[in-house]
Amino acid sequence: MKPKKSLGQNFLTSIPARNAIVNAGEVKNGEIVLEIGPGKGMLTSGLLTAGACVIALEKDRELIPLLEEKFSAEIKSKTLTLIEGDALTYTPPKGVYKLIANIPYYITGAILSKYLGADSPPTRMVVLVQKEVASRVVARDGKHSLLSLSVHVYGTPKIVYRVSKGSFNPIPKVDSAVLSISDISHKNFKNKTQEENFFKVIHAGFAHKRKFLIRNLETVLKKEELEKIFEENNIPKNIRSEDLDLNTWLIITSYFK
Repeated sequence: MKPKKSLGQNFLTSIPARNAIVNAGEVKNGEIVLEIGPGKGMLTSGLLTAGACVIALEKDRELIPLLEEKFSAEIKSKTLTLIEGDALTYTPPKGVYKLIANIPYYITGAILSKYLGADSPPTRMVVLVQKEVASRVVARDGKHSLLSLSVHVYGTPKIVYRVSKGSFNPIPKVDSAVLSISDISHKNFKNKTQEENFFKVIHAGFAHKRKFLIRNLETVLKKEELEKIFEENNIPKNIRSEDLDLNTWLIITSYFK
């Protein structure tokens, strides 16, 4: 079974990396875990061994028979539910669950956005992503981005393990990292409208990176109102979007009516 480039398949082959992912998920016996893209079942095996009840969502129908044969006992005992489907259209399970996966790298942002913003988000996400993407998410250099703010507003991201490119088949061009997102909630938003306004504000704020933030925001708020907001909250008028912390973005969002 050759990996499909069109589906971004890079099958995990490293047992230490697999164990690091499972450990970061702090999986307890009987917990429900959603795994996106089980591939040949390397991570699936680790999750099942840890006692998880796994919902494995696989888009590649050619892998389904392989997984059905490999995990026939677990499927029979209902500790594994195998679903052929697309993670970007799948409706997350209601109730308490964790999302732990080696996700296709080309849809990393879409996966994070969909599941963190879901009506029923996971309590924790542990995903294997490109190392550079993980660094951007945690804002390691102190500079925020659309991606980092889109994650920080829902939870606390942390890089817990680095994975070399040789840990996959085929070998990708870049190294990877295990990204853990804990304390996931929608507590920063009073309602759906406020959530939508937050994303409207940050998208406007990052529309033109070279411009000062106050100028970028003139597409969503009036100039006079912006000057008042910046003055009332002691926000420098020459600040750029990447230098603003999450709480200040939320303050600006609160002025939307």
